[in-house]
Amino acid sequence: MNNDIRTEDQKPSFETVSFPFDRMTVARFRETFPRARWDDNLQAWTVPGSTAKRRIDRWLAKETDRRIPFDDEKGRDAYHFEPILSPYLEVFHRGFRIRTPYSRTVVDELRQVPFARWNGDEKAWEVPFASYDDLQHRWMAIEEAAKRNEPQERQKRAEARKGTEEEAKARRRTAERKRRRLPVPVDELPPLERPVSTTAYGILVFTEVTGELIDPREVEDHHPGVDDQHVWAGWRHATLEELVHTWPARDEPDEEERIQGWWQPTLEELRAARRAAKARERRQVSRRAISGENVEGL
Repeated sequence: MNNDIRTEDQKPSFETVSFPFDRMTVARFRETFPRARWDDNLQAWTVPGSTAKRRIDRWLAKETDRRIPFDDEKGRDAYHFEPILSPYLEVFHRGFRIRTPYSRTVVDELRQVPFARWNGDEKAWEVPFASYDDLQHRWMAIEEAAKRNEPQERQKRAEARKGTEEEAKARRRTAERKRRRLPVPVDELPPLERPVSTTAYGILVFTEVTGELIDPREVEDHHPGVDDQHVWAGWRHATLEELVHTWPARDEPDEEERIQGWWQPTLEELRAARRAAKARERRQVSRRAISGENVEGL
């Protein structure tokens, strides 16, 4: 398995790609990307190199063009017979473009549609006609999530929460999370500098155990079930490299592990955390690039 993962300032890194399996498609993929390797943990192909994303996008576009005309026509016919009528969807010569307010649910749903891809120039997801059945199957979840994330809907919810106990609790939760600490039982301390799953914040890395005993009354809103046999532990986000090298647990966490608040991550938990870490690292690279451009322009 190819784990050629470097820090963000070191190139190359890698990109992942997945697509419906068939022997001929895999053969064409391996011919185009001879250094690609299948990753069982990610359930995707990894392609090394700083230009991997551009090369993958070009390959996916060619593969879309290669789809059997019958599949394309079948998708067109299905759309005309039972069209998706939505302000978030438009038809263009190769298929469909989907533009919605940002939503994690929308992204996760569209990633499950074969050959769907993000077009950065158009700022839209593109789906070929041949994948219409898959898109239609997921459209209700996509549209509902998009509507929830419309600015006016988010504003309405924010206005409705103003001055309520719900808003106050949300502010306290945000303030508590920014402190980057979690209670851990004194007799079941987590390992340090190793990704673990937590009940509160998903997969993270504990950096220290302070030894400071906790007053349960002060944290019961944020950390229910904590008693005076818990101490504070500091944490940080796990890096993509750490997550890729973390071995998944064989079984789901049992009740005792969930009560203690941390456990060895499962494969599904690791997959979700790797996607989030990859997006987080891309944002960091983009911010640095923008900052660099601004500095050069001074």
